[in-house]
Amino acid sequence: MITTRSRSASDRAPARASARVSVRDDEELRLPRPPGVFRRFWARHPVVGDAVIALLCLFLTLTPASSVRTGIPDPAGIVLSIIALAGVLAACVALFWRRRHPLVPFVLSFALQALFVVGILPGGTPLILVTTYALAVYGSSRAAWIGFGVALGALVVWGGAFVLAGGLGFADAANAVIGAVIFGLIGTLIGVNVGGRKRYLDAIIDRSRQLLVERDQQAQLAAAAERARIAREMHDIVSHSLTVIVALSEGAAATADREQARVASTATAQTARTALTEMRAMLGVLRDDTSPLPLAPLTAPSPEETVAAAQRAGYPISLTASGTPVTLSAPIDHALSRIVQEGVTNAMRHAPSATAITVRVEHRADAVSVEIVNDGATVPGDSPGFGLRGLDERVAHMRGTIAHGPVDGGRWMLRAELPLTQEDA
Repeated sequence: MITTRSRSASDRAPARASARVSVRDDEELRLPRPPGVFRRFWARHPVVGDAVIALLCLFLTLTPASSVRTGIPDPAGIVLSIIALAGVLAACVALFWRRRHPLVPFVLSFALQALFVVGILPGGTPLILVTTYALAVYGSSRAAWIGFGVALGALVVWGGAFVLAGGLGFADAANAVIGAVIFGLIGTLIGVNVGGRKRYLDAIIDRSRQLLVERDQQAQLAAAAERARIAREMHDIVSHSLTVIVALSEGAAATADREQARVASTATAQTARTALTEMRAMLGVLRDDTSPLPLAPLTAPSPEETVAAAQRAGYPISLTASGTPVTLSAPIDHALSRIVQEGVTNAMRHAPSATAITVRVEHRADAVSVEIVNDGATVPGDSPGFGLRGLDERVAHMRGTIAHGPVDGGRWMLRAELPLTQEDA
């Protein structure tokens, strides 16, 4: 059964590197130090900053809260005063969690303001200023405006209900609502500005980190692709040259004609020198040198040279070309030469009893195809080695198709087609 490889990019994609790349943020990003001594101190000691803010709010809110029982008869006044003091403490303690759960202190601050409306305490609590700011910075601008609007509307309805019930004067209710509006509006406006800038900087830093990860991944993929290219070239050089050398050496040892043995030995030496030159050029790419090294593939022997070398080694091989030959681009010409070289090498190695090895090259207006058939292959077609895997990768790079495997009549066939339009290759 013939194994076919299409030109799909998924067939030629190398194994992707893991996305989890270790990046030391401060070292790789080289972020500047935050401006200001105090800002750096608060950034390094967030708990100290939370404690200072909580104590300040407690000091500014606790004293007014202790007077909420003014004008309210006991025991309702005592109960209301205790509830107010407990609410102040709870709201101030909740400020320690304003970064992770900003909605909790926000709700407590407005609940405390609603309690102050009942206690006939004019003005607003500074807790509203801090909690609306925290909701805008650590939540979102949308959440801050929606929360502020909903809380203010609930406070207006709450105060209006008491005014209509006759338990609260209009001026007192208006003062409490206006105080909440002032503190809440200031906190929300400042928080939206600071929060928007903070989220923008976080997005830029996060994008920079993603670019660092992508840079490392691209470098790894490029290194993997270059290693695969070098492996393909070295396999083609070593495999073909050694196969020809082995065949020539065996022929020289088997013949009794000294002239034929001399010719075979000379061809063996020439093949070895050529392979050594190609190996030196290829290994030069791997050197850690300051001199510029070419990344282009080495020049491969033409199909005619490959077939001639196999014929000198005594193999029954022939080359046939059809169509109108055109000047091929360097990548296509290189891929075509390597396909012929690998196909002939496989036939020489795995079909020692072949009576005919045919190489057919067909030139068309839109593509060039090559077909290599032998009648003595013994290797199953479903277990391709490194050479066939390299051919699959070469043809995929050229956006072509390749098929290889046994066919009827005990033959083994390798066929590849390369399109002549290579804009995307």
